[in-house]
Amino acid sequence: MFNRLSERFDDIFRSLRGQGRITERNIDETLREVRRSLLEADVNFKVAKGFILRVKEQALGQDVLKSLTPGQQLVKIVHDELVGLLGGSNSPLKLADLPPTVIMLVGLQGCGKTTIAAKLASQFKEKGRPPLLVAADMYRPAAVEQLQTLGTSIEVPVFSQPAGSDPVEICRLGVDEARKTNRSVVILDTAGRLSIDEEMMHELDRILQATSPHEILFVADCMQGQDAVETAGRFYERLAFSGCVLTKFDSDARGGAALSIREVTGQPIKFVGTGEKVGDLEPFHPDRMASRILGMGDILSLVERAEQVIERDKAQEMEEKLRTASFTFEDFLDQLQAVRRMGPLEQLMGMIPGAGKAMKGMQVDEGAFSQVEAIIRSMTRQERVQPKILNGSRRKRIARGSGTSVQDVNQLVKQFQMMQKMMKQMSRSKGGRKKMKMPFAG
Repeated sequence: MFNRLSERFDDIFRSLRGQGRITERNIDETLREVRRSLLEADVNFKVAKGFILRVKEQALGQDVLKSLTPGQQLVKIVHDELVGLLGGSNSPLKLADLPPTVIMLVGLQGCGKTTIAAKLASQFKEKGRPPLLVAADMYRPAAVEQLQTLGTSIEVPVFSQPAGSDPVEICRLGVDEARKTNRSVVILDTAGRLSIDEEMMHELDRILQATSPHEILFVADCMQGQDAVETAGRFYERLAFSGCVLTKFDSDARGGAALSIREVTGQPIKFVGTGEKVGDLEPFHPDRMASRILGMGDILSLVERAEQVIERDKAQEMEEKLRTASFTFEDFLDQLQAVRRMGPLEQLMGMIPGAGKAMKGMQVDEGAFSQVEAIIRSMTRQERVQPKILNGSRRKRIARGSGTSVQDVNQLVKQFQMMQKMMKQMSRSKGGRKKMKMPFAG
């Protein structure tokens, strides 16, 4: 989402980093460009103004002006101020001392509350805290059915009542049901409107009074930009929500909502939705996001994603195969699928320091993964384990089965053979005889 802003910041700071001396004049010029970049990214005007004033105040200090690396010092100040603007540190959900923890989702219609409800439920279930979903949106067509479908897909029960029931009573009965069935968490999927109106706010206020939620999460669509920020401010005035969830964080939105909503409401961003799948929900880390914006990468998030999809015993098994050069197409397919489960390639590249800059202007071809996977899946199990038996007729059959050309198959086999050769050389070298440590192998 911050690709354009990252590019602008990189252009602004590139020349400054190499300067041996920095003055008040070039600080002013730099910060003028930073301010323009923030406004282009749809950051709230008052938020951008306050940000620049705070950076300038620190940048004009003697420690920066007399530093041997003043450009780098200024980048660090901008980074630290970005972290503060985004909330300072990760803000986890508050859990009740006596279950169930009640989480109330609020926001306009179409912002993604129902999907976020299922994503949160899935996370709680994985952590051993059985959730209950409550379908309290009685106005949007098929809203209850949508939540029931999502609940079925993640094997989480959904509490609902007949059409026409009072949403306040549904939420109250849902919390009672969670207590009776020993559910650790109850998530209230409330109704929204296309715009804020008094009737909606009154209903939400009554639900709040009836259920006393431990967390009220405002769900905002990043694509709405400053409209989302204005809506958040009005919701907070009425409901005093405890945190925000940003949806469509993987979109090409300019990022203004993420950089403004915390400053305007004073409440932290707790989660971001990074895709359409139920597992595409991440805790929001201001320090990691600031590093991404400034092109410094986000290795911690990358490692966490890898740990979620790569099992520890699988990693140890792969380590052994790499050391003994017994890596097969079967293993290659497993690794390919693991990488794809980690998320879109463009997202992953943005987490690697310097990769985004190095690949500037290049298109990440997700289709290449699909083609490789199709070719490997068209092989028999014996062919995957023993690529040496892949003669001409076998390659023609694989090409037909995968919808590719023989040249595509030949290229993949050639690349795989080169990789195997490299692994053998590594295993025979002095360094290769030492135990290779695979990431996440413990």
